Parts: sequence; C-alpha cells; structure tokens
Amino acid sequence: MEGQNNQQRKERRGFASMSPEKQREIASKGGRAAHEKGTAHEWTAEEARSAGRKGGQVSRGGRGRLPDGEPHSAPDHVS
Repeated sequence: MEGQNNQQRKERRGFASMSPEKQREIASKGGRAAHEKGTAHEWTAEEARSAGRKGGQVSRGGRGRLPDGEPHSAPDHVS
C-alpha cells in the first residue's frame, strides 16, 4: 500500500546520501565555476558585517527569539 510507504522514513538520496567531505568537494567545484563564470556573489565588508550581526542576534535567542523574549524581525533584503 502507498500509505505505508509514506509512514516509513525515506532513504537519503542524491546529495544528502554523500559524505560531508564529498558534499564539500562538489560544492567547492560549483563555487569555483561560478567565480570563473562571473556569476558568484562578491561580499563587501559591510555586507559581511551585517550578515554576521544578524546571524548572531538570531542564534542567541533560540527559536528565533532575542534574549529579552521579543521575536526578531525579518531580515532586510538589499537589492
């Protein structure tokens, strides 16, 4: 029956089934190719600082909350 298949844990396939080392190797090749092609994102120092601040704020609160219990705001998207 199909219903039984949905209840069983799915096997890991594709990228997820590979070792972390193999995943890193493939991802690295993709990054290098994007840079060679000229389509990779180049972070400015300010973008990197901003991303680091936002990541630190979110990770401190757990489940998307800041230490004072207030939910964090949605990240700003820069065009």
